[in-house]
Amino acid sequence: MASLSRIALPIVLFALTACAEEKNSSTEPISTTELHVMDGHSNARPNEAVIEHLDLDVTIDMDAKRISGTATYDIVHTTGNTIIFDTDGLSIDRVTDGSGNELVFSLGDSTLLGRALKVELPDGVQRVSIAYSTGKYAKALQWLDPQQTADKAHPFLFTQGEAILTRSWIPVQDSPGIRFTYSAKVKVPQELMAVMSASNPKERTPDGVYMFQMDQPIPAYLIALSVGDLVFRDLGERSGVYAERSVIERAAWEFEDIPKMLAAAEALYGPYRWDRYDVIVLPPSFPFGGMENPRLTFATPTIIAGDRSLTALIAHELAHSWSGNLVTNATWNDFWLNEGFTVYFEGRISEALYGEEYAGMLEQLGRQDLAQTLEKIAKSKHPEDSKLRLDLDGRDPDDGMTDVAYEKGAAFLRLLEAKVGREKFDAFLRDYFERFAFQSMTTDRFLVHLDEHLLEPNQVELNVEEWVERPGLPANATIPVSDRFNKVDKELARWEGGTPAMELSTKEWSTFEWMHFLRKLPSSMSDARMTELDKAFGFTKSGNAEVLAAWLEQCIKNDHDAAYLRLDEFLNTVGRRKFLMPLYTAMTTTEKGRLMAQSIYRSARPNYHSVSVNSLDELLAWKDNHPPVNF
Repeated sequence: MASLSRIALPIVLFALTACAEEKNSSTEPISTTELHVMDGHSNARPNEAVIEHLDLDVTIDMDAKRISGTATYDIVHTTGNTIIFDTDGLSIDRVTDGSGNELVFSLGDSTLLGRALKVELPDGVQRVSIAYSTGKYAKALQWLDPQQTADKAHPFLFTQGEAILTRSWIPVQDSPGIRFTYSAKVKVPQELMAVMSASNPKERTPDGVYMFQMDQPIPAYLIALSVGDLVFRDLGERSGVYAERSVIERAAWEFEDIPKMLAAAEALYGPYRWDRYDVIVLPPSFPFGGMENPRLTFATPTIIAGDRSLTALIAHELAHSWSGNLVTNATWNDFWLNEGFTVYFEGRISEALYGEEYAGMLEQLGRQDLAQTLEKIAKSKHPEDSKLRLDLDGRDPDDGMTDVAYEKGAAFLRLLEAKVGREKFDAFLRDYFERFAFQSMTTDRFLVHLDEHLLEPNQVELNVEEWVERPGLPANATIPVSDRFNKVDKELARWEGGTPAMELSTKEWSTFEWMHFLRKLPSSMSDARMTELDKAFGFTKSGNAEVLAAWLEQCIKNDHDAAYLRLDEFLNTVGRRKFLMPLYTAMTTTEKGRLMAQSIYRSARPNYHSVSVNSLDELLAWKDNHPPVNF
């Protein structure tokens, strides 16, 4: 089906794009029923019947670790006599229409996509209500005991829906190409607060009942919920931060620049369309650095470094308010349209606030990440995954969430900027976000628009097909440079030449410079040399997660025993997949390391979200009945 659709889609989407562009001269959101593309990662058939609005009414049972209630949908029904929802591990109790009449339903077989929920639709039915409860192993949900939180006083819950996990806690048409509005009533224990990717409370309610509203249409993966002993601090008229009590003051200080980031983003690419931009700092088991849930970014505490050095991640998640949330990849094969645009936009926000050198270091670190990823993919069983346009049908869409989408996608946009000039490219992007606001975008549709509105008007010839359809990084990619990294390289060369580490000129180095230094260390070092570095710079005791993770990877490669207790502690408290995968992968290269990895993972695994567990189980060939291992 993928090959067939790629032949037909350019012609179809060309016509649809022209129609949409004509309609979208105003800023009003388009109807959510326009421009649906069949998604290989959803059972839904939106061209037959599609959801337009969700009313969610659920109770959160923190003791039983279960969500139960009803999901009621306003639907548009065009052909056939059924509507199909995605579910994964849900118990479906009953399905009714808008008048409470029972509707016939059935659940399909379990597959990679979960189980299809097919509901029969009598004539005239425009509202469907599904009573359900979540299963014990709902993949989107992470239930944390008090000891797994910062304050260690109350349990905690958060959801993570990307890519296809929302179906494990809500029966929904779980495709990024299907957008809908939602409202929610959420009942939680009175001592806890609930927040969502919607309008949010700033104070706790007396009865534990919280009401939410999301008036802008979003895809299912952007519905998010968190429940815990949370408090809120304002950062400005349109922004603030939620966190546990012991974290809130540090978080508020760390994120003080958010209002400036918001102003810089609007100056670049147009008005912020989501009313407020708030951030919640989650417990350390959160599997990502951040998740761009509309109005409420979910963030890892590992970006709280105490010096605001890691807040480029917030710039990234904020940029998603345009690239990803406002204009969304229609399928997970088009993931680069979300992340490549966002990495580019993140760099522009960072440059506006912190200067060209700061943005240049970010870009160079990203290119280093991409080079490693391309090398790994080239040796994998799916070397085609280094294309921008992916073909993930029959596979977990998480397989496509690599640096290719992020960094190769951003490199393509930087090349476009270099070809036409920044002024013209900024005008193109600003118009793109305005023209396609609240719509889904396929790679084909974007390329037609790119050709008509940027390349042809500026008489630019470009190897677009090579960038999008072929593996690897094309030779005409712009080369990131950083004078500050050049200075780091000189200091590293001095150390390799015999200058003691204590005498290196590192006083003014930022986190990015330390990361570059650690990444560029010799491939093999003696224990004495490792000890010298650690004594000079205190890497093992670092409170900066990026620096610590880069150092621990070097310790594993060089079997530096002195850091292994810190490695154990880090892996047992941090669940961010960006850090976990390189560290566990490095351990698997030796027998000693493999045994150590198995032992650490046995104790750490309950602290990880399913997104991280799925990747690590495969890496470590994990089985729950592993015998104890000592190292």
